[in-house]
Amino acid sequence: MADKIATREAYGNALADLGSIYNDVVVLDADLAAATKTGIFKKKFPERFFDCGIAENNMFGVAAGLAASGKIPFASTFAMFAAGRSFDQVRNSIGYPHLNVKIAATHAGISVGEDGATHQCNEDLALMRTIPGMVVINPSDAIEARCAVEAAIKYVGPVYMRFGRLAVSVINDNPEYKFEIGKGITLAKGTDVTIVATGIMVEQALIAREMLASEGISAEVINIHTIKPLDTELIVASAQQTGAIVTTEEHNIIGGLGGAVCEAVSGICPVPVVRHGVEDVFGKSAPAKDLIEHFSLNAKGIVEKVKLALTMKI
Repeated sequence: MADKIATREAYGNALADLGSIYNDVVVLDADLAAATKTGIFKKKFPERFFDCGIAENNMFGVAAGLAASGKIPFASTFAMFAAGRSFDQVRNSIGYPHLNVKIAATHAGISVGEDGATHQCNEDLALMRTIPGMVVINPSDAIEARCAVEAAIKYVGPVYMRFGRLAVSVINDNPEYKFEIGKGITLAKGTDVTIVATGIMVEQALIAREMLASEGISAEVINIHTIKPLDTELIVASAQQTGAIVTTEEHNIIGGLGGAVCEAVSGICPVPVVRHGVEDVFGKSAPAKDLIEHFSLNAKGIVEKVKLALTMKI
C-alpha cells in the first residue's frame, strides 16, 4: 500500500497536471491556496489562477461568470465556506442556470481536527445534494480524487467535490480501478450485510469486513464515491442479496449518504438501514485521530452498527 496522502493534496496535484491538457481550466481560491493546494496550479499557471481574497460569495459569482464565458472554473475553499457560507450563491448563480462550475471543497468533516466545530463541515453533502442538477462527489483516496477531478472537467454542469485535510491510505492502487460519475464500486462480495461507504470511511469499511469475517459474518462492501447521482441500481441489487445495509460516512447521518441510501431503497427494496456517521451533533476541537475515535468513525464503529443491522433483519 502506498504512503498516505490527503485527498486535498491529490486535488492540487491533479489540477496542475491536467491543466496542461485542458487549457480552458481556470482556478479560483479565497485566500487559502496553501491549504486547498491550489497553489500548486498557481505556480504552474499563474495567468489562469485568481485569488478572490476572503470573499467566498463573490468568488462563486466570478466562477459563474467565467463558466458563462466558456471557461471551466474550479472554485476552491473550505467545505464550511463553500457549502455553508456561500449556499445562496452556489444555488442561484451556479445551480439554477446549471453552469459548468466545479466546486472543490477541502477540509471537510470531523478530521479537520483542531479547527473545531465551526470549521468541521458535516452538513455539506446534505446541502449540496438538495440543489437540482448538482453532482456530488466524495473520493476515498488520492487516486479516486485525481480521477474525480478529470471526470469533473469532462462533465458539463455543476459539480461539488469534497476533499479532506487528513492524509489517508491509498486503497485504489490497482490496474482494474475505474472511476465513473454515478457508478459505485463493489470492493468485496458478501452475503449477510451490505456496507455502503464513502470518502475516508471506505478504508474503514474494508477493515471492518475483515473483523466481521473473523466472527463468521460475511459483509459486502460498496464504495459510493458519487453521492449524487446515486447508484441506486447497485445498492438495491446488493440489498436484495444481503437483506440489510449499513451506511458509513464522515458526515452527519442526516441528509448525506445515509439519507440518500434510505431514500433509494425505501420505495424499491425496503430493508433495514443503519446509518453510521456523526450522530447529529457538532464537532469538537482536538487532534483528528482523537476525534475519529471519539465519534467512532472507525472500523470498530462500523462493526457495532453491522451487528445492530443484523438484529433487524426479517
